[in-house]
Amino acid sequence: MKDYLRSTIRAVLDDYDAVPADFDIELEKPAREEHGDLATNTAMRLASALKNNPRAIAEELSERLRDAVDPGRVRAVEVAGPGFINFRFASDHLFDSLADVLDAGEAYGRTDLGNGQSALVEYVSANPTGPLTVGHGRNAVLGDTVANLLDWAGYRVDREYYFNDAGRQMRVLAQSVRARYEEIAADVDMKTIDLGDGETAEVPVSFPEDGYLGEYIRDVGQALFDEHGDALLDSDRLDPFQAKAEEIIFADIEATLERINVHIETFFNEKQLYQDDRVERTVNALKEAGVTYEKDDALWFKTTDFGKDKDTVLIKSSGEPTYRTPDMAYHVDKFERGYDVIIDVLGADHIATYPDVLSALDVLGYDSEKVEVILYQFVTLVRGGEPVKMSTRRANYVTLDDLIDEVGADVTRFFFLMRSADTHLNFDLELAKEASDKNPVFYLQYAHARVCSIVDKAEEVGFTFDDEPDLALLTHEDETTLIKELLRFPTIIEQAAEARAPHFIPNYLREVASAFSQFYGSCRIIGEDRDLATARMHLARATQTVIHNGLTVLGIDAPREM
Repeated sequence: MKDYLRSTIRAVLDDYDAVPADFDIELEKPAREEHGDLATNTAMRLASALKNNPRAIAEELSERLRDAVDPGRVRAVEVAGPGFINFRFASDHLFDSLADVLDAGEAYGRTDLGNGQSALVEYVSANPTGPLTVGHGRNAVLGDTVANLLDWAGYRVDREYYFNDAGRQMRVLAQSVRARYEEIAADVDMKTIDLGDGETAEVPVSFPEDGYLGEYIRDVGQALFDEHGDALLDSDRLDPFQAKAEEIIFADIEATLERINVHIETFFNEKQLYQDDRVERTVNALKEAGVTYEKDDALWFKTTDFGKDKDTVLIKSSGEPTYRTPDMAYHVDKFERGYDVIIDVLGADHIATYPDVLSALDVLGYDSEKVEVILYQFVTLVRGGEPVKMSTRRANYVTLDDLIDEVGADVTRFFFLMRSADTHLNFDLELAKEASDKNPVFYLQYAHARVCSIVDKAEEVGFTFDDEPDLALLTHEDETTLIKELLRFPTIIEQAAEARAPHFIPNYLREVASAFSQFYGSCRIIGEDRDLATARMHLARATQTVIHNGLTVLGIDAPREM
């Protein structure tokens, strides 16, 4: 309907020479139902161009629109307030569109907004140094759902995980594993390290400073001992310790992602960028562009030329690149793969660093506006109104697996998606486990199961979907309200996809579930005459479709019973 009204309004506006050809026509659902089904502020926004009072412009436009609209789609065009133009849908439009919902079934909500454009969404991207944390979980679920939205909106989507298995982090990981292996394989001296807050830990004397303390490190050491016995004690090489750690940790990461219904198609190793000389070529291109200089044996990027307070080191005095540098080469690679849309899902701690990558892309001749960065705020687990204390240093952080074990995969996904990515998330563990309407995911899954149960019971007493429904019988106010909610679904998908905002979907689905509850409270199926009952069964089936499809986009199960 929005597309139809935009084209109709555009045709009317074409008669006004003062209206720009690229004028964007805005249509929104009014906050109050009595103000109609859709409204436009076009008259108010054109007051300056048309040199007239907005209300007068609205009256003139609405008069022309009444003659222009199809009465089978729009039954009323009204002027309200300072110059809003409100539209009310015709009953025939509602019934025809409801039939389309039923025909489309599991495809309902898919649109061609993206028109087949290619999109790359990069998310998770945790290095293989330990289990996924709760913070990684929000990244994973957010990125995966943005990818789902783009897919539903008609984009060709690739999902990618970028990781680095080289550098200091991995070296310290290997040293930590070797130390634990030595502890298992031989009688070694131990030392006590201070963890702060009066806590200590016993580790082998060879344990590196800032080493990894998690129990998983001991598990990797044990796996190596089971394979090799004490044979590795005679070698100073770290390779076998890093390789085994990476193998086990990555398997653990992939298993965790599978549990939470997150699927990655491509794993891109930063090492490839060095093996193919892409990092070196990128640095040389920046040198040739005149945006670097050498100082204190380091190579600097002139980020002050792009509005930053200080310049940024690209290559340290040790010759080792900073992590921005391969990121620049990685994004060049993304462009060379020909993507139309490039989306990075990053934690809020990247807010000061990702602009350097975009600046480098601009210097190198790439359109950095194609790169969209979704920054998400961090997660605080709350129990009994109090934050759950976590410490990476003491290795007593809550892993994503721990969270899934406690509240379930569906609840974990849903709670990560309830709030806008740029909002800090307090994850209430007690609410997450509550089986009541207070728990939003329970409310929606129960609503879906309830619709399924209602439809099943109607079929048990003899009503059938084989009967052609007379949808024109759905004239009750609550039936009309529910139909209108269901018809909003494709628009909500498009809006969420365009804004990269998955949290639009949970909010919308709650409105659908509420409208269905109101409908079912006032409109019986069993006990009504066959024609009306059949029409209402089909309305219930359409509701089931929308809730199912919405939960599918969110990556959450839509149970038939609870």
